[in-house]
Amino acid sequence: MYEHPRWFEGLFAELRARGIAFEEWKAEALTLNPEREQWPDLVLNRMSPSARWRDHGRGQFAVLEMLRMLEARRVEIINGSAAYEVEISKVKQLDICRKCGVRAPRSRAVNCPKLLVGAAAELRYPVMVKPNCGGAGSAMQRFDSPAELERHAAELDFGTDNVALVQEYHTPRNGFIQRVEVLGGELLYAIRIEAKSFNLCPADVCAVVPHRVERFEPPQEIVTAALSLARASRLDVGGVEYLEDATTGEPIFYDINALSNFIANAETIVGFNPTARFVDYLDRRLNALSWARR
Repeated sequence: MYEHPRWFEGLFAELRARGIAFEEWKAEALTLNPEREQWPDLVLNRMSPSARWRDHGRGQFAVLEMLRMLEARRVEIINGSAAYEVEISKVKQLDICRKCGVRAPRSRAVNCPKLLVGAAAELRYPVMVKPNCGGAGSAMQRFDSPAELERHAAELDFGTDNVALVQEYHTPRNGFIQRVEVLGGELLYAIRIEAKSFNLCPADVCAVVPHRVERFEPPQEIVTAALSLARASRLDVGGVEYLEDATTGEPIFYDINALSNFIANAETIVGFNPTARFVDYLDRRLNALSWARR
């Protein structure tokens, strides 16, 4: 279940190469049929919170209803409704960071542009305003003063659910953010991404501005934090992003991604093909289901 027309070409090719049969459910054109008698063995949810900016916003909450319908019928899902609810709510992500004891940017959420300046008064400038259900840096803007925020508040896009966050901006140390990819409760790889824009998607097909990307080995405390966030978010696969504050060096976690389309040129940068390892994981899940039904 997905909506981006190009992100998963590699995944589909790998599945076909291994002879694993699958159907493509395009999120922007779903039919929910509660009377359906036959359901898939396994459903992989690859829906993106940035779908609205590709004119696929009609799938955003239909996917959530579909996931709930599948779960009610005990269909096995990778990144089910709990993970997807985290994906489409930065407010929920902040709560999970707090529960896991990791630091996130101080934030407020509002559903009306007139409330932004008042909410930001409790924070330290500069501040960021971003949609609660965003993705790929869509509609994110930085403001350096209350006057600047007040001038532009009415113009801001609050996204699919009409909720926006205003949060303290942290300058990333050395101009890079870090992304830790997890799969099946384990570290898959970690990369640094040059923060030239707010769209820090590491895949070629979604990068408006080319970013320098490099592999790195995260310290154990970061791995522990990322895996804790993934568990709390019910992520089977996904990425956790953080930055090191340029002034204090403290790690600040700011995004939990249930959608992971993996890095471009992965074998050159991280030394292996993560899509192949992901399909290994899918194959194991399918085999486990097959054994359970014998």
